[in-house]
This record gives sequence, structure tokens and C-alpha cells, in this order.
Amino acid sequence: MSPSRRRLLQATAPAMLAGLAGCASGGLDDSDQSTEYTLSIDTIDASPTEHALYEPSDDALFGDPARTALAAIIPDGTHRTYGFTPLPEDSYVAGEERYFQIDSAATGRQEMDRTLVRVEALESENAGDTAIHVDSLDRPSARVIKILHSNSATRGAGASADLLRDDAYVLRRPAERDSRLASGDLDGAVVSMTEDGGFPYRVSITTESITETEQTTQAIPVADDEAGFREVVFAAEIDAELDDGSLSAAARDLLDRAVGGEYTEATPLSTEYEAVLAALGVATADDSLNGKLLWYGEQLYRYGLYIHQPE
Repeated sequence: MSPSRRRLLQATAPAMLAGLAGCASGGLDDSDQSTEYTLSIDTIDASPTEHALYEPSDDALFGDPARTALAAIIPDGTHRTYGFTPLPEDSYVAGEERYFQIDSAATGRQEMDRTLVRVEALESENAGDTAIHVDSLDRPSARVIKILHSNSATRGAGASADLLRDDAYVLRRPAERDSRLASGDLDGAVVSMTEDGGFPYRVSITTESITETEQTTQAIPVADDEAGFREVVFAAEIDAELDDGSLSAAARDLLDRAVGGEYTEATPLSTEYEAVLAALGVATADDSLNGKLLWYGEQLYRYGLYIHQPE
């Protein structure tokens, strides 16, 4: 967080608290005496800059495409993929002496042949004795089948639907195109979700010509050294930055009790709790939230606020 943002926080917190104290309803929905507000704060064992940097995993499915893209785009190149992006959008990466932010954009379309995988749910008694347990497959193949199972089980209403083209999974990543599914030998096979043959599916594999979106990825320089990158991280990623002068002694004691665990109060909330929530920027939250970052006492934390209203 920049000095100007820090001064703004410290200057506005007392005014916010005064407004909260002056409201007949309290700061947070005092009308419902049973509403609970739980503050969760977990320690992050990394510096802000270390936490912000993206590092590819060691696996072939996601790690290999990411490393290929990074080698192509740093310091000033571009990398094209079709139907998927190899790096997390807006993530930060480090070069030899500079720091970059990832940017991807749709830059066209291309017709190409792709392998599509579909499954048909079967009754367990119709699975036969030759069903293949999903976890015996290579990871790329097993992942695809599990995504299709999730989509079938939720009737297309689950999060897995976003990974599919209608009811089919398209093999796009290099590890997927080298998988057992891509070889075609699982076409017509029955794969089960459990070792005893439960939740069996018949697999269908086809090759079809489809239009894929061309994605171009590049790296945008954001800092020339670690000190500059730290300022970028505090400006863009840290949601709250507190020190001993940011809160009263009582509020600071409450915050310290929440660190590394949880702290809960039901409405009407104490003045100290309202002060902590105001300083963290969540005093006016209507819904639960998580994944926010706090810098406090030279330590990085992840925090969330969970609001529970009994039915």
C-alpha cells in the first residue's frame, strides 16, 4: 500500500467509527440480533512479493504449457494457444532482472481438428466386469472423465459445465493430446468412479473440426527491481495495511485474538469489533467474502468475513 493510501486509511478509520457509533442500528445490521459475523485470519508463510509471484507446477498438464509460454514471452515476446490460456490472467512473474504481469487476449479464430470426449451414464448392473476404475488412468484422462462425471451428476448445473463444449470435453493441452483418451483406445470402454464399479460411464471419443479462439499471451513489465515490485504488490494486491497506530489497544487486542484462527460476535457488535472490521474494509459487507490480504506487524495474512443469518 502506498503512503498516501496508508494515510487515507488511518485518517478515515476514526471518522468511519464515529459514524458507526452514532448510528442507532450499530454498524452492521443491528436489527437482526442473531446475525453472526465471523472473522477468519490465516498466516501466509511468505513475503508479499513471494506470495504474489506465480510459479508453474511440476506437472505436465498445467506446468509444461506454462513454462513453454514463459520462455516465449519473457522479456518481450508473445505466445499463441488455441482454446485455452497457459498462464493465469493478471498473474505476476519474474524475469532475470525485471517483474512482469501476464496479459492474454483473444486475437482471432482458427478452424482445426480436435478430439472430443463424451460419456453416457450407465446403470451399475450394466457396467459389466471390465469397467476401468478412473483412478487407474493417466492423470489427464482421469481428470477429463471426472469433469464429465461432475457435469452429468449435476445435470450441467455445476462449475464443470464451464470446462465443456456443450456435453463434450475438448482435448487441447499437450498432455491431454498425448493421453490415453487421445489415443482412442478408450472409445467404447466403460469407466467407473469407484473401485467396485459404481457410477459407470461409457466413453465416446470423436474427432471433429471446430472453431477455436486464438489466445495471445504476453508479459507486461511492471517493475525493474524487487523494491519497485513490492510497491506494485502493496498497491494492487494488499487489501488492508495496519500498524500499532491504526487501532485502539482494545481493538488491536481483538484483532490479535483473531489472528491464526477465528473470532465471532453476534449483533449488536462491540465497538472494538466494528473498529477492526472497518479497518479491514469489510464493515459494510452484505455477503460473506474471503481471500483478502492483510499486512500487519510485518506479517502477511489472508482474511475473510463470514456472515451467518439463521433462517
